Amino acid sequence: MHESLSRRAYLAGAGSTATLGLAGCLGDGGDTLSVAYMPIFPDLQYFVMESEGYLENIDATIEGREFTDGPAIVQAFGGGEIDVAMFGIVPSMIVIDRGIPAKVTAANIKEPMAIMAHEDLQAMWEEHGADAFSVWREEKGQRFRFGTFPQGSVPDVLLRYWLEQEGVDTSTVDIVEISGANAVWQAIANGEVDGASIMEPVPTRAAQADVPIGTFRTAGEIMPGQPAAVTLMRDEVRESPLAGQFLEQHVRATEFISNQPEATADIVESGIGMAADQALSALRGPLSNFVTDPREIENGTEIFSRFAAENGQIDEQLTLDQIFDYSVYESL
Repeated sequence: MHESLSRRAYLAGAGSTATLGLAGCLGDGGDTLSVAYMPIFPDLQYFVMESEGYLENIDATIEGREFTDGPAIVQAFGGGEIDVAMFGIVPSMIVIDRGIPAKVTAANIKEPMAIMAHEDLQAMWEEHGADAFSVWREEKGQRFRFGTFPQGSVPDVLLRYWLEQEGVDTSTVDIVEISGANAVWQAIANGEVDGASIMEPVPTRAAQADVPIGTFRTAGEIMPGQPAAVTLMRDEVRESPLAGQFLEQHVRATEFISNQPEATADIVESGIGMAADQALSALRGPLSNFVTDPREIENGTEIFSRFAAENGQIDEQLTLDQIFDYSVYESL
């Protein structure tokens, strides 16, 4: 897990490790660009770029690599196996905090998460507010169980931030680490958790299924400008023509998602495994806020950086300038 390796310890070996396996991305047409992504809604631009042939407009061979969670991408990025990563803002901060030469050049989505809770908890909240978790334990005989991605991931940090804002000590609930959105959905469907912090398509699946767990709070209500998946590029890529070429196709994909929801729903079905009709509902819902401009997530990123530092995910709070390179997007 990424928490076990501090930035200072990592820096001792970063000079050699950070460049291992790089494809030499100089834009001469003969290079390979290794792109990490996850089969999740916030990475939808990758699936659109792949499906619609947009990647063919980049002067490199794109080698897509699918991962189930952010910490695995952090490890691969640290080992020099990845040139571009489309994954969470917090794992991106971890990469940067470790001294690996990389910056975020684009957002993928903003405010995509939902805090989901059992209908009984939601009823208790109406009467007791944040004390509902204590009431739940008294009535159910066990702590309320939230299922979410591993610690340090975006949905995990959002959950902990929300609990903090509500004055709820995390020791009063159970936070169950689950890798992958489909696995979170299965845990909900099987009654293995009582709530979740998760992105689409899980909230839409729950709304259309016979389960007692549903959306309780949206990310927009908790944290305007909440970041999620972003596009992180190694400096070698960021400083080459490939960076602009990649973001041009990213923008095309963002526009495609906005303008062609039916076609996008078919891509979701084939790429992420959600039925097209459910995907269409999700795409038209309040959590599908796809963007490319990194400035759209500045507010939430500052909060996440502070929170991640306070909770030990990164050694020190990062500034926006340390995290973002706006120049690539602004040059388009």
